[in-house]
Amino acid sequence: MADAPAFRIRELELYERPVKLRLPFRFGVVTLTECPQAFARARIEFADGSGGWGAAAELMAPKWFDKDLALSNEDNFDQLRNVLRLARDAYLADAQAASAFGHFARHHDAHQQAAAGLGFNPLLASYGPALLDRAVLDAVCRARGVSFYAAMQANLAGLGAAHPRFAGFDFDAFLQGLQPAASIHARHTVGLVDAITAADRAERVGDGLPETLEEVIATYGHRYFKLKVAGQVKSDLARLEAIAAVLDRSDAPYFASLDGNEQYDSAEGVLELVRGIRATPRLQRLWQAILFIEQPIARKLALAVDLKADFGKRVIIDESDGELDSFVQARARGYGGVSSKTCKGFYKSLLNAARCVAWNRAEVGPHYFMSAEDLTTQAGLAVQQDLALVNLLGIPHVERNGHHYVDGMAALPRGEQQAFLAAHPDLYEDSQGAVRLRISGGQIALGSLGQAGFASGALPDFGAMTALHG
Repeated sequence: MADAPAFRIRELELYERPVKLRLPFRFGVVTLTECPQAFARARIEFADGSGGWGAAAELMAPKWFDKDLALSNEDNFDQLRNVLRLARDAYLADAQAASAFGHFARHHDAHQQAAAGLGFNPLLASYGPALLDRAVLDAVCRARGVSFYAAMQANLAGLGAAHPRFAGFDFDAFLQGLQPAASIHARHTVGLVDAITAADRAERVGDGLPETLEEVIATYGHRYFKLKVAGQVKSDLARLEAIAAVLDRSDAPYFASLDGNEQYDSAEGVLELVRGIRATPRLQRLWQAILFIEQPIARKLALAVDLKADFGKRVIIDESDGELDSFVQARARGYGGVSSKTCKGFYKSLLNAARCVAWNRAEVGPHYFMSAEDLTTQAGLAVQQDLALVNLLGIPHVERNGHHYVDGMAALPRGEQQAFLAAHPDLYEDSQGAVRLRISGGQIALGSLGQAGFASGALPDFGAMTALHG
């Protein structure tokens, strides 16, 4: 940490561009067909006058950060724009030099309070700094000519006691011990309105890409899956049976997670689903394949409910992970894990990963773990930075589905597509008329993410975007 460079943040630019889905996706209370993607550019300056630019990207998903049904999708987009502006203005108003983590630590609490004053919950508030912090670290990595992996292993960001929640951990030792892998399994998400077989798909998109679960498995070779449930036990069981009928065709092992998306109001409701699965003969192999259950209980109740009953599987928090100590609260209630998502902040992911290591060393009983969740990441900066973070943390599989619901980089300038393909030929392929994520044997190759910068050897075409002013 002593070698973490200090710098000033001189400029922060915000942009967005539209993303249209090739297939509708339903999660929780919304069926998504289009939404914007936000981009941030950051220019930093070291004491000697050197520095440079960095960038980051994140989809502006509606009805996830704030699920208030009284708000429209446009209301949700405006909320996200506002927390981006709020974070940008705070970071730019502070001219003091600090490390990358120092800038985050200096503003985190005040930003949360300011966002709360505007009626924004902690999860929503985190979106702003989460995007800016990645752009800032990208600038540091590019200026120093090092990869994200090397920067984190050397703690070039300066993680430590600058924020009290991070005190008490030896981040230098923790980070030095992290070893990224060469590839990762993609855990395919089966949404609530996704077609399972060809019989479920009356009208086809016909773009040459897979449209059903059957076709996805045949095309990409997935062995890991994330299955959405809707909080209606009878219909959930019927849908799981249809999914299992496809997954069970293969003799090869497969693995799955269940995502409740806050659709249950109590632990008893979740237990009813679990009992139903275990009592259904055609779901026995699927039950054995389930690794964990994700955020089944609504966030307003989740951390007030004792979850120490035997669910037969570990349960994690996702939407309830709004604050830096949410995982601590969840652990006390009986949860066994927490998700990593770049939209919640990559410093939080590193903190929670360090907690898992410390708690597992101290306790003989439960094994605490992190999962990797985020289906919205789009080809380019967003998916690459999320993959690099998850890979650094040693998580062997990650929810990936932005490539399935969106037609790769088809809507982007051809020059931008080719730049990312040239910089990351293992990660992308040019097929069906566009550059898109390459998944083979259910896995994503990650070797090219280890170049200078935060996991990207190319940058998007900011001239083809709309600047976010105000």
